[in-house]
Formats: sequence, structure tokens, C-alpha cells
Amino acid sequence: MTQPGVDSSAELRRTLGVGDAVVIGLGSMVGAGVFAALGPAARVAGSGLLLGLGVAAVVAYCNAMSSARLAALYPASGGTYVYGRERLGDFWGYLAGWSFVVGKTASCAAMALTVGTYLWPGQAHAVAVAAVVALTAVNYGGVQKSAWLTRAIVAVVLAVLASVVVVSLGSDAADAGRLEIGASEGVGGVLQAAGLLFFAFAGYARIATLGEEVRDPARTIPRAIPSALGIALGVYAAVAVAVLSVLGSDGLGHATAPLVDAVRAAGVPGLVPVVRVGAAVAALGSLLALILGVSRTTLAMARDRHLPGVLAAVHPRFQVPHRAELAVGAVVAVLAATVDVRGAIGFSSFGVLAYYAVANASAWTLSSAAMSRVVPAVGLVGCVTLAFALPWVSVVVGAGVLGLGAAAYGVRRWWSASRSSAGPRR
Repeated sequence: MTQPGVDSSAELRRTLGVGDAVVIGLGSMVGAGVFAALGPAARVAGSGLLLGLGVAAVVAYCNAMSSARLAALYPASGGTYVYGRERLGDFWGYLAGWSFVVGKTASCAAMALTVGTYLWPGQAHAVAVAAVVALTAVNYGGVQKSAWLTRAIVAVVLAVLASVVVVSLGSDAADAGRLEIGASEGVGGVLQAAGLLFFAFAGYARIATLGEEVRDPARTIPRAIPSALGIALGVYAAVAVAVLSVLGSDGLGHATAPLVDAVRAAGVPGLVPVVRVGAAVAALGSLLALILGVSRTTLAMARDRHLPGVLAAVHPRFQVPHRAELAVGAVVAVLAATVDVRGAIGFSSFGVLAYYAVANASAWTLSSAAMSRVVPAVGLVGCVTLAFALPWVSVVVGAGVLGLGAAAYGVRRWWSASRSSAGPRR
């Protein structure tokens, strides 16, 4: 039974314009990924790091274009969960939603722990829980508050990254010879690096999952997604070139905090605390946007009873999916307090690539024209290729979790069918 004053069928309030949507996308992408993903990617790709970044960008562009076309047609909360359901069938929409919610919940905990690690390493778990509680409260108060906070976070992060680029490229330690583009670790290394770097590009989905809160979505979303992606790519390319020019691919691959090591190597150790704070702020921005996206997909799945229907409630005053947000916040807080999930980036990438594979397959059905199908076809092949190029542990765990979700869907359908065939009891 629905509680008085709460309408689980109510729509969310449309308050976000193009600028707000671009900022939320940037807050998701220009986050902790750029501080953390460059090192592991350089370790597996060697001199092929920039090639890996280019491959990740191409796949991300295809995914973004497919998502933008679909979001303009289906401007509801849930993103690819909705698109897969409407274009491919209930199962594929469910599988996309499952992979997103499970993978991104782990990412939320990882981002929270990143905040704690940078701000207070000795109490990382406690700081992580505090960050989750604070940002869940911000999201509960309405999406506009989240958008304003994200603006501030993006401004700080971009300023820190700009400082790293200027200091690195302007130092005597910079050497253009370290920017050689090759594939010293082979094609497999380049593809694996692209899969890891894709983790840092995936935030533009947040714009689509917030489709029910965007003004004039048919115009706003197709403009906001490529704009956010283009800005993020420019920032990533500049940072990668700057850090490579100072550390080289070998030094970058063995760096635990690449941007910190870069400013030290550039001879400006005084900038190290600023970079650390910037990394923590970036992780906060990613966490804020992740909670927004996961709670909206949870709302959409709860509306269809793939998750408990009680999570479909929309707050009568704040017009947010408050129960979904509280549930997501609670799960993330427990994970952040008890488990170190920073190693889950590979698994998260596998889940997100599966999510976008469904988005591209959905976009394929929008038109039978050959030219209209080029982008979704490249995106679909790219997602599948990068997913299976990830470290084998990530592939096995990711495939296992998707299989578990599929089994749960099958059991639910069987249970519903058996109850229907039994008929009403006398």
C-alpha cells in the first residue's frame, strides 16, 4: 500500500537545462578516474597508452551518440534499462539495469574509499561513510542542489588538473621524446588499457538516467552528452600527455599516485597537497553523480517490480526518488565501512560495457538505414571487445554477476507464471 502523501507513479520534476546536464556529465567523468586509471592503463599498454585512450574515446563516442538518440525518444529515469526494455524486450532492459546497479554500487563504494584514502588515510573507512551520508542528504534535497554542488566540484577539479598540465609541460623534466605512440605491449595491451580507461569515460550515462528531470529532453540531452564527452576527452588527453612527458610510460605504469608523482618530478612538491585535495574532491564529484544515477535506475526497475515496489516512491516535496536514494546510500555506506572494493574497477568496467552494449543494440533498431547503423554497430563491437579484453578475473566475476541476475529474472518469471496458472484460491 502506498503511504499517504507519496505517489509512486509520480514523475520527477524537470528542472535541468543544457548547462546543468553538461556539468553533471563532467562531474561524473572528470572524477577520480583521471587520477587513478592512467597508472594501471600505462602498466598494461606501455607506449600504447595514448592509443588506448583513443580507442576508449571512440567507443565512448559511439555509446554517447546511441544514448543521446535513445534518451531523446525515451526521456524517463533509468537510461539503458528503459531503452533495452522498449526496443529489445523486458529481459534485455532488466539485464542492462542489473549490470548498471550492481556495478555502479561497487563503484560508489570505491569512490567513497578514495575520498577517505586521500583525506585521512588512517580513518579511510570512517571518512568514506561520512561522505556517503553527506552526499545522499544532498541528493535527497533535490536534483538542483546536486547540480549546484557538482558545478563547484567540477570547477575545483578542472583548476587542479590545469595546474598539473601547466606545471608538468613547463618543467625542465618534460621530454617530448617520451610521447612516442606505439604498441610495445601488443594489441592486447592497448585494448586492455582502453577497457580500464573506459571506466573514466562512462559518466555521460548520468545525463540519460536523469532524463525525467531534464527540460526539453529531445533538445537538451543530444546536446549535453556529446558536449560533456568532448570536454572530458580534451581534459584527459591534456593530462595524459603532460604526465607522460614527465614520467614516461614506464614511470607512469609504476606510479601509485601518477599526478602526485608528476608534479614532484616537475620540481613543484608544494603542489602535492593541492593535487591530493583535488583527487578527493574529484572522487566526491563521481560519488555524487553515481548515487544520482544508481538511484534513478533503481526507481525505474522498482516501477516495473524488478526491484521492491516500495523503492518507486517519489517525494511529494523534493520530487526525488527518496526511498531509492536512501536504499542506495545505505548499501554503499555498509560496503564502504566493511570492504575494500577499490579493486572492483575492472568489474565495474565490465558491467558498464555490458550496459552500453545493450544501448547500442537498442539504437540499432531505431533505423534500417545503413548509415544510421554504423555508430551503434561500432559501439556494440567495441563494447564487447573491450569487455573481454579486461583482466580475466574481472571478466569471470562480471560474467558471473550478470549470470546471477539473469537467473534471478528467470526465477521471477517462472514464479509469476506459476501463480497465474494456479488461478485464484477459493
